[in-house]
Order: sequence, then structure tokens, then C-alpha cells
Amino acid sequence: MKVQMQSVHFDADQKLLDFIQKRLDKLETFYDRVTEGEVILRLNNKDGIANKTVEIKVLVPGTMLFAQEDAGTFEAATDAAADSLKRQITKYKDKMVSH
Repeated sequence: MKVQMQSVHFDADQKLLDFIQKRLDKLETFYDRVTEGEVILRLNNKDGIANKTVEIKVLVPGTMLFAQEDAGTFEAATDAAADSLKRQITKYKDKMVSH
């Protein structure tokens, strides 16, 4: 899957980008028609530990799926957002199969 990544107001290191790419590639095991993804990494000004936000958009034929998560690390936020997308993809696929 082709994934476009943006980091807002900071430079994400290659290790983080590779981690995100690998995590999103796993989504294709649930539905092989995922066409592309877009990831936005953002540092929040919020107080507290969960000041890192990951937004992931995934395009599948006919719709766009979206997840946004806050966490203490970008990796944790990516995991949570990817899990959310996994559920959305599974639900979407079931809906498509039942039609």
C-alpha cells in the first residue's frame, strides 16, 4: 500500500516512518483492496502525557476510512489507530460481501 506521511512541526525519524508503514501494510491482510493511506503525525500543545496525535486515512473502493488517536508515543497512537482501522475494514468488508 502506498502511504503518504506528514509530520507537523517536527521531523519524524526513519525508524518511526518504517514502523508506521509496516503497521499499515498489515491492514492489507484483512482486505486486499486498500488502495492508499495518508498519515499525519502531530505534536499537541495539550498538557499531559498523551500529547502525540496520529491521524490515518485509508482509501478503499467506494469510501475512505479514518482513525485518530492520541497517546504518549507515536508508536502507541499508531497501534491504536491501526486497530481501529482494522475493525472498520472488517466491518466494511462484511458489508460489501453481504450485498
